[in-house]
Amino acid sequence: DRLHNMRTLGHLPSEKRRRIAHETLEIYSPIAQRLGMNLMRCELEDLGFHVLYPIRYRVLAGVVRKARGNRKEIVSQITSSVLNRMEQEGLTADIQGREKNLYSLYQKMVHKRLPFSEVMDVYAFRIVVADIDACYRMLGVVHNLYKPVEGKFKDYIAIPKANGYQSLHTVLFGPYGVPIEVQIRSQDMDQMAEAGVAAHWLYKTGEDKGNSQSHRLARQWLQGLLEMQKESRDSVEFLENLRIDLFPEEIYVFTPDGKIMSLPRGATTVDFAYAVHSDIGNTCVAARVGRHLVPLSTQLESGQSVEIITAQKGHPNPAWLNYVITAKARSGIRQYLKQLRNEDAMVLGKRLLLKNLTAFSVQLDDIPEQKIASVVAEFDLESFDLLLEEIGLGNQQVLLVTQKLMRDISSLANERQQPLVIAGTEGMVVSFGRCCSPIPGDPIHGFISAGRGIVVHQLNCKTTLSLREQNDKWLDVMWAEDINRQFPVDIMIHVKNQRGVLATIAVAASKSDSNIDNVVIDERDSGYSDVRLTLEVDDRQHLARVIRRLRRIELIEKITRVKQ
Repeated sequence: DRLHNMRTLGHLPSEKRRRIAHETLEIYSPIAQRLGMNLMRCELEDLGFHVLYPIRYRVLAGVVRKARGNRKEIVSQITSSVLNRMEQEGLTADIQGREKNLYSLYQKMVHKRLPFSEVMDVYAFRIVVADIDACYRMLGVVHNLYKPVEGKFKDYIAIPKANGYQSLHTVLFGPYGVPIEVQIRSQDMDQMAEAGVAAHWLYKTGEDKGNSQSHRLARQWLQGLLEMQKESRDSVEFLENLRIDLFPEEIYVFTPDGKIMSLPRGATTVDFAYAVHSDIGNTCVAARVGRHLVPLSTQLESGQSVEIITAQKGHPNPAWLNYVITAKARSGIRQYLKQLRNEDAMVLGKRLLLKNLTAFSVQLDDIPEQKIASVVAEFDLESFDLLLEEIGLGNQQVLLVTQKLMRDISSLANERQQPLVIAGTEGMVVSFGRCCSPIPGDPIHGFISAGRGIVVHQLNCKTTLSLREQNDKWLDVMWAEDINRQFPVDIMIHVKNQRGVLATIAVAASKSDSNIDNVVIDERDSGYSDVRLTLEVDDRQHLARVIRRLRRIELIEKITRVKQ
């Protein structure tokens, strides 16, 4: 459909033609390449190139026509030499001179900053033989005829590309030292390379070629696209993941049992884990590369053997999104975190609703199921659990839901509700404002933020002054008595510049059972620096102990807690 659109763009306005052409080069042409549909890819690219850059297209097409005539003698000499040697070895093959399409030439000139003469100096040939055995025999023929260029041989038959493409690639020193690029493939491989997954229908005879390895890989990628679409939050995220997946420079690594895995260059051990299976990715806790334990953020290189260590209680970390690059990994992590956030939101929503109902001496079990079902329908939701999620995420006001569930609404106005207890373990739907960094012991209140749940602030936080008028969004909260986690808090230290002072500060913090999460240094001309530390502390008393120990350091002039 897109190819037909590109062929019939002439009647459209210029701006619309350019938009469609740009979209074609960005999305549809790479999809055709990923599916191995080379003929379609070339036509889409050249049609798009002609629309976007008509002058460059005409100039390049003209010089290619002229250069083509000057190359005939060398092409004929190379073809004749290969045919003669091939006959001596008892091989039969179809030898074709291969030319890059105009857009590929243009891209190579732009990205590698090469003049046209250097791009056209490369002579390319495709040799199509009967079967895989003949491919390797033909490789021996051309390597005996012309010296191969070191490091330029690629065996895509043994290790096919992700789109199922198979071929032998080699570069040779030809007559007069000209470089020769040679592709050697079987007839089935050639059909797959030109038509991609469509080759199964275009060239199918009596036997079923749709079960070949190349077709299996291409279908596997298509299935991955469908899964990616299901797991993406919206079309923007799907498009972002698709772009990541369309332009891979591949590496090849091994599983512990010797299976070859293809991954984009720059992929990490987490990408590898998700490539093996989504469950492996979701539960991975460590990795070994070449029998050595490595961080999960380690980028992989071709030829490495990778083993993923999993744990039953392991789960994705949001920080993984900072370094994974494959669409499958990004989509899998986001899907898990979304599910986790929804579960946390449902628990928090239920707590908020029960707290409101309890304030009126009503239990949830006292409300008839029919009443609950009618309220859920009022909010146009499919289940009561989804309504609880919406409350926990702040998308629905708990008081409004309570009013709809209660029969005697008039008794609500004068009731005093108890504060919600905050322990810091509520999950992703209770967060703490970085503007004031509240810690246990600070007077606090909660703001219900749509899509984020409850954001806890200090009572005197200046950032929330503009929100005070939104009375229905504020919630009375209080710290739990037993809290088993630490909280980040920023302090500013005015300290004299001297070698080793940061180490002294770090030791003092560590001896006070506090970790340093972040350090920002602002050097002053007077020989002093302002050092901003982000510490992990239990509560206000713990923070006071840390500050007292830091004040024993003679080089420190002043310490203050940063609240904005």
